Amino acid sequence: MKYAIVTGNSKGLGASISCLLIKENIHIIGISRTDNEQLSRLANEHSVTYEHISCDLANPNQVESVFSGVALKIYGQNPELVYLINNAGVVDPIDRTGNHAANDIVAHTNINFVAPVAATNIFLQKASISETKTIVVNVTSGAAQRPISGWSLYCGTKAGLDLFTETVAMEQMEAETGNLAILFNPGIMDTNMQASIRASSLDAFRDVEAFKQYKENNELRDTDVVAQALVSVLLDVPNIENGKNYSIKELL
Repeated sequence: MKYAIVTGNSKGLGASISCLLIKENIHIIGISRTDNEQLSRLANEHSVTYEHISCDLANPNQVESVFSGVALKIYGQNPELVYLINNAGVVDPIDRTGNHAANDIVAHTNINFVAPVAATNIFLQKASISETKTIVVNVTSGAAQRPISGWSLYCGTKAGLDLFTETVAMEQMEAETGNLAILFNPGIMDTNMQASIRASSLDAFRDVEAFKQYKENNELRDTDVVAQALVSVLLDVPNIENGKNYSIKELL
């Protein structure tokens, strides 16, 4: 039995990843604010389980409670393999530093950094007890590698997630657990996040016109295409490179 826990699975990349994994007979637990009934129907067709759990990833107490419960449940079944795919993320608020409210900064950081860090911590703790091979995938961005005016929060949290993931990979290698931690950079996709970016004002985000052009010129990748590239990596377990930042540009 194999399990995948996917955050932000109700739409976009998360939904596409979940669909493909279900078709590979992998049981799915989706963690997001809303459900996706299509995934439930697809799971029934493939005789695997699909469960949706509502969670506000901006709330650390909810994150700890939900992920602890999920980890206890699945590791108690002694599965062959567990994937933890921290896909959920936000780009808002988009604006120059000096214009953010403290509550918005906290919420953004909790979703993009604290939630995946906490989830990884909980799952690796359970994995160490059960000795179930666990693969952590943290979805990153090119914004982690360079400064983008108006995206200081997004750049900062994604950069932090990158180094956290690389450190986790090193620790797991040192401990010879067999567990893996990798990053996945999906590039620019046709998602709600892109719509949010295009709705930004020029004062808040000086590159907004470039992102409008991506849409107009059909340069945004379909999430199904991006998901297939990631899933192809995940299914080839013996060849996954621990600590690697897998970029969609290299996979397509």
